[in-house]
Amino acid sequence: MLLDVISVKTKPNFGLVLEFENGELRKFDMNHFLNKKPFNKIAKAEIFNQVKVQYGTLIWPGNIDIAPETLYQYSEKI
Repeated sequence: MLLDVISVKTKPNFGLVLEFENGELRKFDMNHFLNKKPFNKIAKAEIFNQVKVQYGTLIWPGNIDIAPETLYQYSEKI
């Protein structure tokens, strides 16, 4: 099942709190991705914190995005 992200909040140390369309709140640790391309381009807090929700997933400046199914699969329910 593919669930869209409907809101995001950044947390210290590259954490995210995500709300999915089913109402679930989940936490996601972006640290595991920041040493890989293209995510290494958002490894500075001032860029990372510019995240937005668009088309059901997260996007950052420079057309960097991450699939909502990845976000859901590797996040923990809170």
